[in-house]
Amino acid sequence: MESFSQAVARSAPASRTLVIMAKAPKPGRVKTRLAESLPSAAVIALYRCLLEDTLALANSLTGVKVAVMCPEPDQNELAHLVGDTVEVIAQKGEGLAAGLTSVFGHFTAGGRPVIAFNSDSPHLAPSVLDNAFEILAAQDVVVGPTHDGGYYLVGAKAAHLSLFEADGMGTGSALDRLLLRTKALELSIGFTETFYDIDVANDLLQLARELRLTPDKAPRTARWFGTWQQEVAQLGPGAEGL
Repeated sequence: MESFSQAVARSAPASRTLVIMAKAPKPGRVKTRLAESLPSAAVIALYRCLLEDTLALANSLTGVKVAVMCPEPDQNELAHLVGDTVEVIAQKGEGLAAGLTSVFGHFTAGGRPVIAFNSDSPHLAPSVLDNAFEILAAQDVVVGPTHDGGYYLVGAKAAHLSLFEADGMGTGSALDRLLLRTKALELSIGFTETFYDIDVANDLLQLARELRLTPDKAPRTARWFGTWQQEVAQLGPGAEGL
């Protein structure tokens, strides 16, 4: 049962903002590298589950306003998908760099701490997100690195227009490029723990092993593994027994 202090905290105005970077779940638009190994219907269903579990993770945090940033053509579909739970905002421009620039341009007014979070890491511990906000209180930028050279979250308290550029976004050099820009802008930076998101088959198999032991971390995604067990098993060892 929720304690009185928790209830008060949840009713207080949110002083922090967590923005989930998302797209409408359409073939050829989401999880394209997984589409090389799985049926299109499986990929679309997976993305929906990851997004819904990510929203549940975000909404479990205390004192945090949750929103979704997406490409303009996806706004209506995503708003219908998430219902009235969060605000869905269309980014200005195309691509991930434009989306991230839109996040901080839209939400950081008044020095509010804002974190942009990907839509495919719902298995992340909530404490990591809370820690990211704590780091951001003392630093200009916070970053959550991924093992493949990217990052699963990035946060700031102001809009730095040159912080994100289109070149190298979504590649193994994305983190290095971001660090070079923070250095050029003379911004202080802190890091959360290194984690993994779901981009390729090995990521999916790692998630299968994790959710087999702790399905409550991402229950919708755990059920997806049960539905598509045969297809996932063909990717390699690691998903048996779901």
